[in-house]
Amino acid sequence: MAKDVTKPLAGPSEHDKAQALKLTPVSRETERRLDAYVALLLQWQATTNLVAPSTLPQLWTRHIADSLQVLDVIPDAKVFADLGSGGGFPGVVLACALAERPGGMVHLVERNAKKAAFLREAIRITGGAGEVHHRDIVDYVDSNHNLIDCVTARAVAPLHMLIGFAEPLVQKGAKALFLKGQDVESELTEATKYWNIRAKLHASRSGGEGWLVEIDEIVRRNKAAAEAGVRT
Repeated sequence: MAKDVTKPLAGPSEHDKAQALKLTPVSRETERRLDAYVALLLQWQATTNLVAPSTLPQLWTRHIADSLQVLDVIPDAKVFADLGSGGGFPGVVLACALAERPGGMVHLVERNAKKAAFLREAIRITGGAGEVHHRDIVDYVDSNHNLIDCVTARAVAPLHMLIGFAEPLVQKGAKALFLKGQDVESELTEATKYWNIRAKLHASRSGGEGWLVEIDEIVRRNKAAAEAGVRT
């Protein structure tokens, strides 16, 4: 008999979930939305690579808590643009939490058609405050007419390229908040070759060697940015 590839994969433990919610507490309504999101992600993961399989046992602490902490760093932000949303981190998680905040909205930008379809389904079943844009990041940024409070990205591109993507939104008043790993210092060093930035580092609550890079000022340093492939 052929294997049923649509069967949901084994997910994180209740202990992992409890640890995550201890790090980043949420309301019962948001927890319910996140439960629905996790169930959907595990179902789709069987046929679509949304997250690294090795991280599934720690899905809540490695991915959900990591995403929720964005709201603690920028508590007053209501409208987010999540660039390269992929499997929904942090975009869908933020949309689940912002569903209870008047005016809350997450614009999830994803060029991969299958992942964009997953994101739409995730927003639908969770009732999250989100809108999916099946577009390239540059196309979305260049045509955006929404007032964005915060632009986010996680595991999408090197920092110097993310800064180039976010520059037009930051120039209009948004803050950038990028989730990065242990190489953040070297990425910052590389980024300053092309950009003058005002950056602040926040250690990740979810442990490991993760960081959140908060940027509220971006000025192009010189023409080297274009030569390095950074958007102009």
